[in-house]
Amino acid sequence: MTDTAPERVMALGSEAAAAAAPASPGTVRAVLYRDGRREREADTPDEARRALDVDPGLTAWIVLTEPDPDQVTRAAHAFGLPKPAVEDSVVAHQRPKAERYRDGLFVVLRPARYDTARETVRVGEIHVFTGHRFVITIAHSDQGDTAAVRERLEEAPRLSAAGPLGVLYAFLDRVVDDYAPAVSDLQDDIDEVEEQVLAADRDASRRTYRLSRQVIALQRAVDPLDEVLSELLAGLERPETLGGGQPQPHGDRAGREAMHAYVRDVADHVTAVRERVDGFRQMLQNILTVNSSLIQQAQNEAMKKVSSWGGILVVPTLISSVYGMNIAPQRGFHWAFSWPLTLVAMTLASVTLYVVFKRNHWL
Repeated sequence: MTDTAPERVMALGSEAAAAAAPASPGTVRAVLYRDGRREREADTPDEARRALDVDPGLTAWIVLTEPDPDQVTRAAHAFGLPKPAVEDSVVAHQRPKAERYRDGLFVVLRPARYDTARETVRVGEIHVFTGHRFVITIAHSDQGDTAAVRERLEEAPRLSAAGPLGVLYAFLDRVVDDYAPAVSDLQDDIDEVEEQVLAADRDASRRTYRLSRQVIALQRAVDPLDEVLSELLAGLERPETLGGGQPQPHGDRAGREAMHAYVRDVADHVTAVRERVDGFRQMLQNILTVNSSLIQQAQNEAMKKVSSWGGILVVPTLISSVYGMNIAPQRGFHWAFSWPLTLVAMTLASVTLYVVFKRNHWL
């Protein structure tokens, strides 16, 4: 199974990424397991389905990476997936959600990572179908690291023995764990922009708005997971009773009990991540408020200086303008001391105003 498919991420503000389509069909692998251990690989999803029909001890994991619509449709047809969910998987760009379809589950996850060089949150998309003895995973970006998930399952026999639910949990846990470095890197940039604001950096406002958009992108990936996990926990605690002897969508009782603690742990991690991301939103709002206040304060200081110098200059301007009037000379204009006294008066008035403004911190 290859994990090097070309990336097709969706970064907020990048319309080109959202509209991109793979140039060639993606990869499809069908792996058969017995008691949580890999037994062999089938050539196609149809062959894997036939193997399940023949051997009730097998479980199939169908892995689709950057698939085209035909590949998704063929895998869905082989395992009888519900049409509405298949249509969602073909179109992609779904928000995180969990839906039950009688004996199966359809879960959408949005892994995210933070590109520190571009200060951009890059969000991928993974779809997980679980049913009786099979799981189908569809990665619409290279962030669906199936190799890492597979290695973890192979190292945890109890988890892999849970079958499709174990795979679903492993993806959930992987996605949520990957939020941690993204959150930490975003925190570092928010701390930096806070220092920029206090240092009166002119680029601080633009960077703050840019980081706010990335926080929103991360929130859109994280916030819906509360609803997803609530749906999964509800199914594990109170599974629906299906008629006709159909299997439960959340596995048998033993499997549900084994998975409940795992999912609850993921839910706790999601809560912690969501609270931090929500805090980022408030922090950036506070930074914008402080920045606006500092800008307003700087503008007020500038206006004080302009007004002060204007007041200082208006006195000598007023006095000297008398001598520039186009009128006949009046008494005292030709007095020997009139000109020196006028200069002294203008100087004293200007100095007095300067001292007053300086003491009041206007200059």
